[in-house]
Amino acid sequence: MTINQIVRNTVERLKAEGKVWTPDVYAETFCAEAKKAGFAVEDCSGIDRYMTLIDKKTAEEIKQYRVKTTAELIRFLISKLSRMNPNEASQLVELLSALAKKMAQSIDVLHNPDASALAKKTIAILETQGGSTQLDLLKQAWSNFLSLYDDTFLMKLSHFGSVDTANLRKTIEGLTLHEGKASGIDHTKMVRLLVSSLVPSIAPSMDDATIALSQKLRENPDYVASQECEKELKTAIAMRIALDKQSVEDMVGILDNLLEKLSTQLIDLIERSENSTTEIREVKRDLEALENNKPSDFKTAHKRLYTIASALEEKVEVLTKDLKVHNEKVTEMGQKIASLEEELAHATQASREDFLTKLYNKRAIEEYLSIKEAEFERHGRVFSIAMLDLDFFKSVNDTYGHEAGDAVLIAFAKILKEEARTSDIVGRYGGEEFMAILGDTDIEGGKVFCEKVRLHVEQAHFMYQGQRIKVSVSIGIAQRSDYPSLKALINGSDERLYDAKRKGRNRVEPA
Repeated sequence: MTINQIVRNTVERLKAEGKVWTPDVYAETFCAEAKKAGFAVEDCSGIDRYMTLIDKKTAEEIKQYRVKTTAELIRFLISKLSRMNPNEASQLVELLSALAKKMAQSIDVLHNPDASALAKKTIAILETQGGSTQLDLLKQAWSNFLSLYDDTFLMKLSHFGSVDTANLRKTIEGLTLHEGKASGIDHTKMVRLLVSSLVPSIAPSMDDATIALSQKLRENPDYVASQECEKELKTAIAMRIALDKQSVEDMVGILDNLLEKLSTQLIDLIERSENSTTEIREVKRDLEALENNKPSDFKTAHKRLYTIASALEEKVEVLTKDLKVHNEKVTEMGQKIASLEEELAHATQASREDFLTKLYNKRAIEEYLSIKEAEFERHGRVFSIAMLDLDFFKSVNDTYGHEAGDAVLIAFAKILKEEARTSDIVGRYGGEEFMAILGDTDIEGGKVFCEKVRLHVEQAHFMYQGQRIKVSVSIGIAQRSDYPSLKALINGSDERLYDAKRKGRNRVEPA
């Protein structure tokens, strides 16, 4: 609709309503017709087009007096000008100028050369009472400074302590710097932990090379940052593992020897008991011979019986002591083995778990992929994989900080765990990228899972320090039977993920 058509509609409406054609009546009717036609006319915006040009205090007064039309606004401003005291306005300008000078002087003492230069320029213009053009240019210069100012350089100090961008003094006072060094990192604490970790957890002592390396690190902590140290550390770690393994083998050998000795003692006791039974039977026959008046045989029988009884008692006593000692050693070995098994379980779990999200790490995911691939090749068991990536995650870190980013990753990991079945494998593939291995699931079933995750993330409230962070996820899904190899399957799901990114994010591909 054109402006001419709106004018004709306005005339017809005035005729139909029989109103007097005053300028105000015509303007009101014209604006109503323009609004009805969806036509924006600046003259119909009322006083709103002027409100952005008026100071906040005057604007509040205008709202209180319920000024609606342009004519009412003009009358209000004329009335306000009539009431204004020239002396009072002049004093107000002087006070504002003095306040601006003090603020500029305060900025001048800060540790930013660009801000100090602008502050000095501001003071000079205020002292010479520069004109409106100079003041406007100065205002634009300050606006440019605020737009371009970047304080991310402060994050370089995060290696030495906590960085508070709102309190520079607090940041500087909280830094931990190594005495005698203008730059660099204090490796002393790190070296103490590293040397402790080189001590074998099972073997009773360290090898000579590891002892020498430990002593070298204590004397020169900065040696830990060298390439030579990296090589020596790899060798020392390998030796530590070898020593622990050898110690375990030795302990198992001792345990085997103890069991063999125990078995020998028991067999010997059994054999001795059998011999004793024979000898006791002979003694019985000798004792029966006493009835035939053979006292010499009685003494012989008594002596033999005493000898057998003493030997048997001594053997049982020795065996009892050996059993007690061996039992204590076996108990001690059992406790040691149980402790080793517990340490091994913790180490195995740690090597397969992402430290932040507590999901499987990339290494564990690749192991499960190998298992699924073997099942597919041998038995034709179908499976799909989904590649998930948080949208605009870098902006979360840049806007709210890396701690907020970590909180978002942890929360997203919980969502993945909630939506996954017990047979599904979910893990962190790297950075903000995750992977889900969906066993016995084709592409359609995979889409259902991915859409549930995407919707859950979209509706979730990601909060950090009282602020809600809007988070969405893009997902690429692919099934094994559509690709010639496992590597091609992974690349395919990755390509679908980037398709989702290119098509606007917060979506599942193939859709």
